[in-house]
Amino acid sequence: MSELGVTNQEGISQEVIEEQPGIDSEQLNYAYVIQRLRKEENFPLAIIAGLLAAVLGAVIWAGFTVVTKYQVGIIAIGVGLLVAFSIRFAGKGLSVKFQILGALLSLLGCAAGNFLTICYYIAQNEGMGFFEVLTLINPAAIPELMTSTFSAMDVVFYGIAVYEGYRLSTRQITEHDLAGMQAAALSNENI
Repeated sequence: MSELGVTNQEGISQEVIEEQPGIDSEQLNYAYVIQRLRKEENFPLAIIAGLLAAVLGAVIWAGFTVVTKYQVGIIAIGVGLLVAFSIRFAGKGLSVKFQILGALLSLLGCAAGNFLTICYYIAQNEGMGFFEVLTLINPAAIPELMTSTFSAMDVVFYGIAVYEGYRLSTRQITEHDLAGMQAAALSNENI
């Protein structure tokens, strides 16, 4: 632990960063900002927010498909964006684990949206209630149900959703973040 009390997740203190040869002041400030922002990361909250967003996205996907009678792949992109921004906002993550979570939950949300749509149409065809179908479907039959309705365009849109979920799930460090952290560090030094 450094005398200023700032260490990153790997336990590297400010002094260790400062002692690195070839690090200029801009890189040093950036390293301090990264250290401070990593302390704000909250992976468990990111998981919860991402799961809720994936479920909401799946419901929106299924609802849109049922109401319009069309499966529009662009909804998959919306699912990816919803999941990614939920994870980014709640988790405030900088590391790749937030990106992987975003990709996986985006894929889950898309697949769940398709699954809910399939359940709706089974319920309609069999004269059953939607929730009744959900409870009666054998989990072993789900892969066959999913593949029977899967198309090449699904791969494209799922891929875009997974990419967006991966790319947008981490916190973006802005000039405002850098300036605010730098100002805070300077005010602490002057105390």
